[in-house]
Amino acid sequence: MARHLLAIGYALTVYNRMASKADGLISCGATLMESPCTAAAVVDVIFLMVGFSSDVRSTSLDPSTGALASLGLGVILVDMTTSDPTLTSEIAAETAATDTDTVDASIFDDDCRDRNATISIFAGNHAAVVTHLVPLLQSMDNTLYMGEPGVGQCAKLGNQIVIASTTVGLVEGMVYAHMAGIDIAKWL
Repeated sequence: MARHLLAIGYALTVYNRMASKADGLISCGATLMESPCTAAAVVDVIFLMVGFSSDVRSTSLDPSTGALASLGLGVILVDMTTSDPTLTSEIAAETAATDTDTVDASIFDDDCRDRNATISIFAGNHAAVVTHLVPLLQSMDNTLYMGEPGVGQCAKLGNQIVIASTTVGLVEGMVYAHMAGIDIAKWL
C-alpha cells in the first residue's frame, strides 16, 4: 500500500514519503511538497491516508514535520486511515485547541467495491464539520456520519470484526465440507 498524504487547496498539493509514488498526481498538475507540514501550510482541507497508527501520529502530530504544525485557521484534517480511536480523539483535541478541525473518515471497501470503484466512508467528529465536508467526501462515494471524534474509527473496526468472524465461519464450513468429502469448489 502506498503511504501518502493528499492535501487539497486551490490546487492539488501532495506529499509522499516515497516521492516517486506521487508521479501520477504530479503528471496531472499536483505540486509535490517536502513534508506533511509544508503541504498543510497551503491548503484548506488535508487528507491523510497512511498504513498504521504510528504513521498517523508522525504525519499529523510530529512537532517539526507533522501536518498540525502548520495547519492554518479553519483548515480541516481528514484522516482516512483505519487507526486507534483514542489517537483520533487526541488529534481532535489538538485541532480544537488551534481553531482547526479534524474528521476521522475511515474507508470501508471490499473486493466487489474495489472492482466497481466504490467506497463507504464512516465519518466522525462534530456534525457541522462533517456536513461541511460532505460534498467533497461524497465525490469519493457514500459518506455516513457516525458521531463524535473517534466514532468513525470505531464503526470501521466494528465492521472489520464482522468481516473477520464471517471469514472464520466460512473457513470452518469449508473444512467441514472437505472432511465430509464434498467438492469445495462446488460447495462454494
